[in-house]
Amino acid sequence: MSAKWRKIILIAGIATCSITSAADRVSLQRADGKILPALVYAPSHACQGIAIISHGAGGSELGYGYLARFMASQDYLTVVPGHQESGLGALQKSGTGQGNRDALMNLVANKSAYTARLMDISAARQWAAPRCNGKAAILLGHSMGAATVMMVAGAENYMGIDDNQRKVLQLDSVFDRYVALSPQGKGVIFPHHAWSGIQRPVLMMTGTKDDSLGGGSWKKRTEAFADMPVGCKWLGVIDGATHMNFAGYDLSSQNAANITQTMTAFLRATPEKSCQAPAPTIGLSLSAK
Repeated sequence: MSAKWRKIILIAGIATCSITSAADRVSLQRADGKILPALVYAPSHACQGIAIISHGAGGSELGYGYLARFMASQDYLTVVPGHQESGLGALQKSGTGQGNRDALMNLVANKSAYTARLMDISAARQWAAPRCNGKAAILLGHSMGAATVMMVAGAENYMGIDDNQRKVLQLDSVFDRYVALSPQGKGVIFPHHAWSGIQRPVLMMTGTKDDSLGGGSWKKRTEAFADMPVGCKWLGVIDGATHMNFAGYDLSSQNAANITQTMTAFLRATPEKSCQAPAPTIGLSLSAK
């Protein structure tokens, strides 16, 4: 691998850790007939539901092991599909003759890549659902995966993902909760007030060193939370956390605990109790509405 692509991997926060013994490799067939790779993490006990993790631009099914293992420990059958149209090969092609950040910008604003991602998620859900007696369904994503999560949740966007496409792929209202790590604000993907119609519970997390790819500070990543209606919406901000930390790189034990403990609380929170957020912990501020 060239030095250029080592650098671009660092910028994207791509997690390419090797397969662990806790994961099984499967092949999924999506609506257009294409076969895609995925890793599956089995629940520790009786299956409570399914969880699907959407990786970032340039990533693969090999990444986000820390997150997948955590969800499996919470008794979710967890699937990490490989988004090939927005994986490393696609990232390399999008950067031909351009700078690293330009390559990433091209990919994260690629309309067809998001259509493919939704087909991947639909294939993962249809594979997992009959293999788990639990009824819960959680969709998680980081970076470009977070944008994908928001589109599935119902956010308006410039990528052509709308209610009709969600219905065709059987992704309309099938997930109970959504988790977006390093979400985007308004820009080339989302218009102003893109998230005002999202009704289901959403947890968003970012860090004070999680700068926006298109420029601007981490605070741009809080715009979705500010725009969403009241009703089980959480925003966690980890002091000093970078974009790559949420992908699993250089993730300290304290930051890992802040991510997973917040997710545990979010998964257990109920509308009947106003989805009340727990008290902040060391290095974490948490807002809820």
